[in-house]
Amino acid sequence: MLAEVLSQNEIDALLSAISTGEMDAEELKREEKEQKVRTYDFKRALRFSKDQIRSITRVHENFARLLTTYFSAQLRTYVQISVASVDQLPYEEFIRSIPRMTILNIFEAYPLEGRLLVEVNPNIAYSMLDRLMGGYGASMNKVDSLTEIETKIISQLFERALANYKEAWNNVMEIDPVVLDFEVNPQFLQMVSPNETVVVISLTTTIGETSGMMNVCLPHVVLEPIIPKLSVHYWMQNNQKASMPEEAALIEQKIRQTPLPMVVELGSANMKVEEFLQLDAGDIIQLNKGIHEPLDVFVENNKKFLAQPGKSKKRMAVQIIEQLEGEE
Repeated sequence: MLAEVLSQNEIDALLSAISTGEMDAEELKREEKEQKVRTYDFKRALRFSKDQIRSITRVHENFARLLTTYFSAQLRTYVQISVASVDQLPYEEFIRSIPRMTILNIFEAYPLEGRLLVEVNPNIAYSMLDRLMGGYGASMNKVDSLTEIETKIISQLFERALANYKEAWNNVMEIDPVVLDFEVNPQFLQMVSPNETVVVISLTTTIGETSGMMNVCLPHVVLEPIIPKLSVHYWMQNNQKASMPEEAALIEQKIRQTPLPMVVELGSANMKVEEFLQLDAGDIIQLNKGIHEPLDVFVENNKKFLAQPGKSKKRMAVQIIEQLEGEE
């Protein structure tokens, strides 16, 4: 895209040309009116604003950082992942741009409806596989002949990586990514209609001495319900303000007024059902605690204190003698 901002030297040259008569101001106005009509390619419809693209870029920059940490720990080697570009283009054009045989991880992200895609260059995938199998991270492109074991190892590696995608989206919304399918031939993959606009985030990936690309493909139809959340204005509106001391004091006061059931247990006894049914007024039940042993005090069915019995203003009472830490 050509820059639309002129340098100071260009501005000075234009002013000089107009003042000397080399250029006619009226002619410039006519040319400006004529240039307002631009060619528009409906096959490459731009359905995301620059603001929304910036938000998607921020999310995936965070994703790239998380993936770098994740793959570094899994592969035990140098890993560097960064966002190279974010483009919107027709789905058909994206499919034509990726290799004929590649690694395709198809997943969904509830509550979004529809399928998303992470495409991994075979060089990168085989370098990861070689590291996981104890090698130096050598790369080879034989994706068309993946064995069952190789397929399982690679698919599980990227399935666990999706936990990072969930975390990367947390600032926008909570999603639950789940892998649906693993494919190697993009011609067999038809997620959306060929002319549907998709956002493709290209991640430059370096593993050891091997470099390649990973592409995240997000169809417009899937992101459509959350497009308003992708604007910076929405993010600023939803920033949580710092809590005021008065608010904290009010919350504490409300918590202190919350009623909690407290029970003091004098002891317990075991008896047969027959004995229980024959109980009458005046009968004595022998408990398992002596008169000098402390009583258990329960708060919300959790034993929290030890107490001794007594009287307060001619009423039965207990006195707390010990607070129990970590008791359930």
